[in-house]
Amino acid sequence: MKNKIFSFILIAGLFTFNSCKDALDYTPTGVLSSSDLTSPTAIEGLVTAAYAAIGNGDMIGPIYSDWVYGSVRSDDAYKGGGGTGDVGEIDALEHYNLTTPSIGAFVTKSWQNLFKSISRANVAIRAVNTLSEANYPNKKVRLAELRFLRGHSYFILKKLYKNVPIFDETATGEDILKVSNTLTNDESWSKIAADFQFAVDNLPVSQPELARANKLSATAYLAKVKLFQAYEQDVNHKVININKTRLQEVVTLTQAVISSGKYSLSKDIAENFIPETENGSESIFAIQFTINDGTTAGRLSYEDGLNYPHGAPQYGCCGFHAPSQNLVNAHATDANGLPLLDTFNEKIVDLSASTVDPRLDHTVGIDGHPYKYDNTKPFSNSWVRDPGVYGNFHTMRHQQLASSGSYFKLGPFMGTAKNEDILRYDDVLLMQAEAYIELGQQDKALPLINQIRARAAASTGRLKKVDGTFASKYNVKEYPSTGWTQDYARKSMQFERRLEFATEGPRFFDLVRWGIAEQTLNGYITKEKVRRSFLATAKFTAGRDEYLPIPQAEITFTNGLYKQNPGF
Repeated sequence: MKNKIFSFILIAGLFTFNSCKDALDYTPTGVLSSSDLTSPTAIEGLVTAAYAAIGNGDMIGPIYSDWVYGSVRSDDAYKGGGGTGDVGEIDALEHYNLTTPSIGAFVTKSWQNLFKSISRANVAIRAVNTLSEANYPNKKVRLAELRFLRGHSYFILKKLYKNVPIFDETATGEDILKVSNTLTNDESWSKIAADFQFAVDNLPVSQPELARANKLSATAYLAKVKLFQAYEQDVNHKVININKTRLQEVVTLTQAVISSGKYSLSKDIAENFIPETENGSESIFAIQFTINDGTTAGRLSYEDGLNYPHGAPQYGCCGFHAPSQNLVNAHATDANGLPLLDTFNEKIVDLSASTVDPRLDHTVGIDGHPYKYDNTKPFSNSWVRDPGVYGNFHTMRHQQLASSGSYFKLGPFMGTAKNEDILRYDDVLLMQAEAYIELGQQDKALPLINQIRARAAASTGRLKKVDGTFASKYNVKEYPSTGWTQDYARKSMQFERRLEFATEGPRFFDLVRWGIAEQTLNGYITKEKVRRSFLATAKFTAGRDEYLPIPQAEITFTNGLYKQNPGF
């Protein structure tokens, strides 16, 4: 968030785009069309519009916040809100077995919004290609940025729906309607990787405006694609092999980012979640949002706008995204400051007596604990909207204080100008650790994971109460080298990813990538439905629930060209 960010971001206001009935034949039809854009200045506006598009999601139809698709659909959180019928589509997604191809707005609108962002990138690429490098010296760099943006949107589509149609800027409207979604899993990953590889090959290490993608952000994103691609799935989503060549590519790519010295862990994990320290050393690529930029309401993020404490007078709506008891239990530590990897969920953790990882108080609103680093207004159980259904915990990482300069209230809903990090350095470290572990080189993973744990231990400065004490008893230590076998390292790495990105959304997609979604989530449901009866009928079915269904509206629109995902 910046009050006045970069001139190239502000240009986006010049271009307004109308939505169409179907995303695949979506053409940006604003004040200007691509045929009107013959000057470098005008084409720069189209590039800006493509950047803007990756932040053009909705509260219903999100494309960058994974609180619904990755957090609530995992063991991290419940839907929250005013009972199971409040935005009932999310309740169906949380139950897994209630999800259908015609479920409602969420699944369909996210698909459409992502393809709209792809359309903007393709329109801009076509326009850029009309100019020579002599007339447009930035041509290769801008093409690389646009392919980065297109690759990003395809990556999100792929992790949500798996079997998606992939087309580039050369496809006409008629061509697009002939592109099916029947590529093999590896083929579609390779097409997405090609966009990021082009970006790696043609972007500079640094850009004059930090909001733009650079060579290292493309390198980190390519590593993420290669990591997902390494876990080879059959047509029913079962992991049948882990490709060692892909894993070595992940190591090489992440090492390029690490060795560059351009990025590092922030001193306190809190710096990732507040606007005052955004675009810091840990942020590799972020969607930029603004406020007080000369427009009526700025360029704000609303995708997490339902997720503020309902009963808090400074907010008033809407109480969604409630952390699970399972997630809170996962933060408990033993006498050595290590996670209780196998036993953490055997009983409800006593927060008044047990030691915990400090990341708990960066993630979960707990009665009497400072909320979002404001110790003058501690979280209260009275702020919870429906404790009888969803318990008393509340989400916190993506929320901002009402007193923050980034906060804006639009009717009952909240928006913020806090940037949305898409890639962070902590993710790069843990991606490399994961690759090393699966390559049987777990000793190289140990110092990477311990960097994350050391930072967690140091992240207590903003967690004190008014009297200078802590609401929790913190004890988190680094893993010792003794007993660091591949199996133990794998389990530790998976647990570390959960704690490091808790409620941010990667959890569900991690479980699917590792091939352990069914056993983990049905095990979670077995315990959690005793604590939260609304989950009594929930069931995860392997070979079906790893991905969202292809929206029925899109299958109908293409006259059955698109094939439905297995099980739906």
